[in-house]
Amino acid sequence: MSERTIAILVYDGVRLMDATAPLEVFGTAARFGADYTTVLCSPDGGPVDAWPGARLVPTASAAEAAGAHTVLVPGSPELPLRPSPEGVLESVDALAGKAERVGSVCTGAFLLGRAGLLEGRRATTHWRHAAALARAFPGTGVEPDAIYVADGPVMTSAGVTAGIDLALAMVERDHGAALAREVARDLVVFLQRPGGQSQFSVPARTPRPRSDALREVLDAVAADPAADHSVGALAARAGTSSRHLSRLFRDQVGTTPAAHVEAVRVEAAQALLEAGETAASAARRSGLGTAESLRRAFLRRLGVTPSAYRERFTPRRVP
Repeated sequence: MSERTIAILVYDGVRLMDATAPLEVFGTAARFGADYTTVLCSPDGGPVDAWPGARLVPTASAAEAAGAHTVLVPGSPELPLRPSPEGVLESVDALAGKAERVGSVCTGAFLLGRAGLLEGRRATTHWRHAAALARAFPGTGVEPDAIYVADGPVMTSAGVTAGIDLALAMVERDHGAALAREVARDLVVFLQRPGGQSQFSVPARTPRPRSDALREVLDAVAADPAADHSVGALAARAGTSSRHLSRLFRDQVGTTPAAHVEAVRVEAAQALLEAGETAASAARRSGLGTAESLRRAFLRRLGVTPSAYRERFTPRRVP
């Protein structure tokens, strides 16, 4: 193996782009002078059927690729729900045991977790499966909004195209920002994309609380985000004290009343911006008040400004 061989493990059901997007990054970096050699491997070296309908033909088995500098484990839509495909965990063990760096793309984090590589580390995965990852591996600090997380020699990334972000981060670590920037320009992608996963995710729906009074409060906030939802007003609606209401929120919703109200208002503002409203109008109609308050809430919760969000998610008219 060369000094920086990148082994990408594929298997039946692997998500095609999880595997091929990093290949593009490392291949492009090598064209610009980086010392990368990429190896596509499978548990037995044989072809695999990738999702959603392509056949990949690896050049090595996992045993033959062992000793690679970096190992990347792509994900599969089935991984959070079903046992690991046959031979895959053994392959992860064989590859990771001799690697200097291990990474996962999307739900590939579940394979790293099952191999014991995430214990005591921080990690991320696709926003849709972050809660499942945290439940499956309680010894792992899951960061659901991160595009990628680096914790020592283990790096994990969010869903699908975040494999590009992860690979670019590796290129930058290995060869500096100038080369990584050149690769990003060639691929027409961000070197560091703005914001986190929250801007791409469907807003999380709060589980229904046990308390009837608290359910009534949550329904009232959802029905009219712009109304007066101060703690005092919400407590009056619930027929309880502000202190008790805060305790109910903490115990049954997992947050504070103010944080929940802001989350609902940001969700409402997202919908208004996507519908073509101005920042000022979206702020007023969602209950966030001013355009500056809207901006601060978006940066705090989504990591992007309202204008950047609208530019990214408002449908464009085709001439």
